[in-house]
Amino acid sequence: MASLTVENYLKAILQIQLKQDSERVSPGSLATRTGVSPGSVTSMLKTLSDSGLADYVPYEGVALTDTGRRLAMRILRRHRLIELFLIDTLKMTWDQVHDEAEKLEHAVSDMLIDRIDSYLGHPTTDPHGAPIPAADGELRGTSSPVSLDMCHAGEIVRFVQVVNQEPGFLRYLSESGFQLGAVGEIIETSEDGGVIKATIDGFDFSVGFDAGATIRVERVRSVYPTA
Repeated sequence: MASLTVENYLKAILQIQLKQDSERVSPGSLATRTGVSPGSVTSMLKTLSDSGLADYVPYEGVALTDTGRRLAMRILRRHRLIELFLIDTLKMTWDQVHDEAEKLEHAVSDMLIDRIDSYLGHPTTDPHGAPIPAADGELRGTSSPVSLDMCHAGEIVRFVQVVNQEPGFLRYLSESGFQLGAVGEIIETSEDGGVIKATIDGFDFSVGFDAGATIRVERVRSVYPTA
């Protein structure tokens, strides 16, 4: 049985892999995500490699083995289903559930998670719009959204995911009337001005340019029509 620390590292490697094109993850990016020193990360990567859960090559990075990826997907599935369960049954808000799920994901059994999945109707995304892995380890409901900061004025977009899990940011979005699934029009994008402005269901919405990079959207109408 993997330890809590091992599970957290495997999940962190997987989450970085899902956001980048390269299969290998650098120790530096892993240290940034986990908040530990590069030396500690390197030591753990060697342990994961010796355990057959990862393939670590100095100066090239780390990639999960099939066994490591299956375990990482299982932990990610637990986390995202627990978040949704806490919101659906206990009426917690989306800015409250991440830390609780971080603790519970290591304690629940696969049987309980399968029951939760069935109870919730086999959802494809978590409360923040991230895809939930199925029991077989495959990601369900995956699409190819773009970040809000890549959009242009005049485009119509559907807001589908928020990557930033910082509670204060999530509360700001809620207080601004932001909702996943809502459709809005981009009014202004100004990297120099550092702001993105949109209208969502009739109300004004604005967010910093950097924060916009953590919001994912699907284009409903592009300003560049296809031929």
